[in-house]
Order: sequence, then C-alpha cells, then structure tokens
Amino acid sequence: MKNLLVADDDPHIRTLLKHVLTREGYFVVEAGDGREAIQKLKEITIDLAIVDIMMPHVDGLKVCQYVRDSYDIPIILLTALQQLSDKEQGYLHGTDDYVTKPFEPEELIYRIKALFRRYSVASNDKIRLNRLIIDRKNYEITDGDEMLLLPVKEFELLAQLAQYPGRLFSRSELIELVWGADYEGDERTVDVHIKRLRQRFIAYQEDFVIRTVRGIGYKVEMVSP
Repeated sequence: MKNLLVADDDPHIRTLLKHVLTREGYFVVEAGDGREAIQKLKEITIDLAIVDIMMPHVDGLKVCQYVRDSYDIPIILLTALQQLSDKEQGYLHGTDDYVTKPFEPEELIYRIKALFRRYSVASNDKIRLNRLIIDRKNYEITDGDEMLLLPVKEFELLAQLAQYPGRLFSRSELIELVWGADYEGDERTVDVHIKRLRQRFIAYQEDFVIRTVRGIGYKVEMVSP
C-alpha cells in the first residue's frame, strides 16, 4: 500500500480526499498546514505528496521545495489560483503536476496513477524511449544492435530527463543534478546541451521529444506509436 500525504488547511478537502483515496487503496496521511506536512514527511515514509499552496505557517511552495530537496517522490500542487505566474512558481519549486480547485476527485486519481507510472521508470538501470534504450549503468544508448555514444554530460542530461518522462525540470535543477551544486558556469550551458541532443536525435522525433517550457526549463515526452 502506498502512503499519500494530503496537506491542506481546509478540513473538508482533506476529508474528501481521504475518503476517495482510501477507496482507491491508498493510505492517507493528513496535515493541516505546511509545518505539519514537513513533520509528517520526517516521521512517515511518503510515496506521493498532494500539497495546497495557500497554507498557514509554511506555504505549499516551501513544502514543495523541501520535498524536492529531501526526497525523490512525486508532488501535486493544489491551488485556487489560476494565473500563469502561480503555476510557473509551482514548477520552479519542483512540483510534478498542478491541479486547480475546484477539481473532480477522479481527475486527481488519474494524475496520481500517471505520476506513479512515470516514477517507476526511475527505479530501472535501463530506460526505454520507444526504440531507444538508455543504459545508465554503462553509459550506453542503443537502438537494436546499433550503439549511440554521447559525451558524458549530454548522456547524463538526457538520462535525467528520461527518468521522469513528462516531468518539467528547471534549468537550475538540471545544473545541480547533472553538473553539480559547485558548478560555476551559467544556466545557458543547459540550453547548449539541449540543442545538441535535439540535433543528435533528430531521426527519433517519432519516439520522444524534448519540450521547452518558456522561462522555466525542459521535459522529455514520449511519442505514442
């Protein structure tokens, strides 16, 4: 059974989600504010966090940043705000998905299941992008019997994006994950490497695409056959 954290200062929302998610076979851990949410994360193994943005003491964006810095689990932000800038802040703080209130509980369930499918890919040493297989252990990319060799940083960047297809990574996240926290260059390095990857895999546009989200960063999306 997977443990889901529901952090929202509205007890009615928490009650509704606990009922719906328990019925789906999840165990729900409740938190009434951001401070309590962080404490629950420290006490209990959480598999996915559903976090409201507008909460007292510690807001949802700070909780989201804490989760992204400390754990490798999916995050869904809930909010009544619909402005593009609010969504941008959510993605910059590390959320995987974004649901605007009011919402249908069934929609949230679909998104939860989709995120678990994405994150399950990361547990494997080998990642499949349709025809391509990325072997993270041996730093190899293969298409059947053909092997494609990439410079180390290009390989690590593609593997990082491909681990979580559909998840948006900011440039600063990618710098830290691929080049390291002590990297002294600027974020344009990411743009240069993305451009090179697109050129290298131009023949594989029917397998996957690297999407640019203006002002934020990049994500890999699988192309359905």
